Amino acid sequence: MKIQTDLEIIKELAEKRERENLEFRAFLKESYMETEEMDEIVHNLYEQVINEIDCKKCGNCCREISTVMAESDIERMAKGLGLTDSEFISQYLEEDDDGFSKELVIKSLPRPFLKGNICTCYEHRPEDCRSFPHLHKDEFVFRLLGVVENYEICPIVFNVYELLKKRFSWPKKRKRGWYSS
Repeated sequence: MKIQTDLEIIKELAEKRERENLEFRAFLKESYMETEEMDEIVHNLYEQVINEIDCKKCGNCCREISTVMAESDIERMAKGLGLTDSEFISQYLEEDDDGFSKELVIKSLPRPFLKGNICTCYEHRPEDCRSFPHLHKDEFVFRLLGVVENYEICPIVFNVYELLKKRFSWPKKRKRGWYSS
């Protein structure tokens, strides 16, 4: 498979494949494959794709995704920017109340630290950013909704998900309301 990095094409394909991606998500969640086995497959695909894509040439996550800030992230970024924690919070963060918890997030998109496709505070970036797109983490099947949401935003996620579909010969032919193997 050719690695796709064109964000316009990825967004267009994401719209066309929305139903397919959600059905594939359901298939993966109901799979009888052990979590560790699925993680190994995803980690291998991630390593394959990450070697082909340089995140610092894209920066789309900084344009599209809010970043949750832990206390350690605030301290590190404030120090890196030469600000006190309270100055950093008042200038760049806002409280996000999702009904379950209140978190501090960077208040603007695109993020104020993005210049072109490069983060000007890359060395001090939050853990949420360091970890994105989270495909190296364990328990992939429990994070599939986020994967589907990031499919149209991140070329790495797009390509890993497409390779995963190929690995499972997706889409499978319908048989009695579900997919045959």
